[in-house]
Amino acid sequence: MGKYIIDAHSHLWLKQDTSIDGKRILSLKNGRSIFFDEEVQMLPPFMIDGQNTAEVFLSNMNYAQVGAAVVVQEIIDGCQNDYLTLVQRKYPDRFFCMGMAWSLEEAKQVAEAGLKGIAFPGHRIKESLFSLMPVFKYMEQQGLVLSMCLADDEKQIGEMAEIIQECPQLKVAIGHFGMVTTPSFEQQVKLALEGQNVMIESGGITWLYNSEFYPYPSAVRSIRQAADWVGMDRLMWGSDYPRTITAITYRMSYDFITKSQELTDDEKAAFLGENALHFYGFKNLPDLPYIKNMSE
Repeated sequence: MGKYIIDAHSHLWLKQDTSIDGKRILSLKNGRSIFFDEEVQMLPPFMIDGQNTAEVFLSNMNYAQVGAAVVVQEIIDGCQNDYLTLVQRKYPDRFFCMGMAWSLEEAKQVAEAGLKGIAFPGHRIKESLFSLMPVFKYMEQQGLVLSMCLADDEKQIGEMAEIIQECPQLKVAIGHFGMVTTPSFEQQVKLALEGQNVMIESGGITWLYNSEFYPYPSAVRSIRQAADWVGMDRLMWGSDYPRTITAITYRMSYDFITKSQELTDDEKAAFLGENALHFYGFKNLPDLPYIKNMSE
């Protein structure tokens, strides 16, 4: 195993307060939210104020020995650019925070704020991805990383392949492990073969295999399959914190990989941290010793 564990897909927010297609998303108390007009358990119930803060996440990261995390955005949480700018400034060695932008002007504001990339929930974008080409070109010029979660849609995957070829220096991380439980899995993973700067991260994989539950043997087999297609050096672990830890602990979102017999120690080290370390350029990561549980 490698020295560092890095989470390539997580979320932070101070408050959810937005609407999509006229349906409400709003933070409540005790970890609950109104989500598309339905009350759901969005966060663990001990997060009683509805805030999903960097400090609470850092406590989880330190306990689970996760050195750093990439913070992406989703429109269901509302734009968190202002908060993530503060997080990036306060914890530059622990977080790689991405902004939200839908135009070239907004992308420039993200860069000026000091955020490290831009995240797009492509599965929620109704228009062509080509409409964002000026943003992608600017990101390539500025060295911003693109996080893209795609729909289970051949047209959108094809558009993403063309964007990768059009912007060969743009660093791209495809999220949700290529929607691993859908028919688009192979197509999405093989986007990593379209350019030298394309990675696949597993944020949400425990959600996608939630019906199987821990220790997610099918998820491990899918990681093995993806590695056979594109190489383990193109794959990164992501948790999709905090939504996934309503069902499992944060450590459980990766230790099913460390406990698996289907991957070698070198493969585990690459997947859990080494690939992300090089792709995102993390430096000065802390040494996080294991702290024994009282019940052990």
